[in-house]
Amino acid sequence: MARRSATPPIEVDASQLAPLGMPADMFLREYWQKKPLLIHNAFPGFVSPIEPEDLAGLACEDGVLARLIQHDRVSDAWTVRHGPFAEDEFPGLPDHDWTLLVQDVDKWDTDIRALLDAFAFLPRWRIDDVMVSFAARGGSVGAHVDQYDVFLLQAQGHRRWQVDASSNPCMAFRDDVELKLLREFTPSHEWVLGPGDMLYLPPGVPHHGVAQDACLTFSVGMRAPSAAELLGDFVDTLAADAPETLRLRDPDLAPATDPHQIDAAAMVRVVEALNLLRMRDPDELGDWFGGFITTYRSAVEPAADDVPRPRIEVEWDLAHGAIVQRHPWSRMAWRKAAKAARLYAGGRVLVLPERDARRLAAADGVDGGMYDALSQAGRDAVFDLLEAGHYRLWMEDADA
Repeated sequence: MARRSATPPIEVDASQLAPLGMPADMFLREYWQKKPLLIHNAFPGFVSPIEPEDLAGLACEDGVLARLIQHDRVSDAWTVRHGPFAEDEFPGLPDHDWTLLVQDVDKWDTDIRALLDAFAFLPRWRIDDVMVSFAARGGSVGAHVDQYDVFLLQAQGHRRWQVDASSNPCMAFRDDVELKLLREFTPSHEWVLGPGDMLYLPPGVPHHGVAQDACLTFSVGMRAPSAAELLGDFVDTLAADAPETLRLRDPDLAPATDPHQIDAAAMVRVVEALNLLRMRDPDELGDWFGGFITTYRSAVEPAADDVPRPRIEVEWDLAHGAIVQRHPWSRMAWRKAAKAARLYAGGRVLVLPERDARRLAAADGVDGGMYDALSQAGRDAVFDLLEAGHYRLWMEDADA
């Protein structure tokens, strides 16, 4: 009789095999969307690329999604305010019990964005953003649960994390606070994370983090559209493309026994009418999803320049050291299709040779050498995306 495999540990050290402490296939098989994992030394010797002052400054900018959460321990009251904030607001805050959270910091800071390379074992289109939080001593957002996978990397200071890894945790929420906080929380595990430590949490695991001292935490969150969101966009796409000739039909109608009744035969015809809208072509379905997932949850859409440069000038610039860099808010992915391949960029669908689609989806920018190595369709795609705002022309002697 084969021996049953031992239960995988909930705590590992990754000093010798960062960032997961194990091969990626083992992590995905044993932990991904199954159970939490505390990873000591996921990033050994980690030094945060940003300081709390940088985060506060970013939270004061227009277009940045930021929240300030404060907790009154005496009354157990929570307050939430949304940015942008005034620059003189942070010095007046107490030294305890508040948290500043800023979404999409990877879109604003290249060093934060570079951290995503450590998560290349996951499809890039599954990664939503890197949220950065600064918490004063005692700062927290309360016991809560997320419906997506998240990696919580401690960047500065120390945070105590409690999780409820039981099989049937309480999921009732408080109705007296703006935040979706759990009414009851009974932790099964507790750890204090220091710089370089990381906690992985699958969807649906209650957790609570409290700053032990002033600290920074990076949250790498996944994109997990709900079935309702998928269906809503799918149906909208079907309805927009449906010809007027597709209608409810009943050529086999029999005399009604009760003219006020919706009978079983009528419901069969309703289902048949709905089925006429199905995407039977796998490429049509793939193009819908590629467009959806490269726009889902995007707070900003790249915009084209008011006066685009002529293509001949752009190509001359590329030949003389310029680079077209991808806009930080541009999401790209690619997919094999029955003929050629598809590159998706913020909902746009471009038909390309597979080699070009693969390279452009992975590249943060295109220099002259890469541009020349593309097919004509690939070069056309670069220029199309440049005109649409997904790329920006950068020249060494210009202000970025």
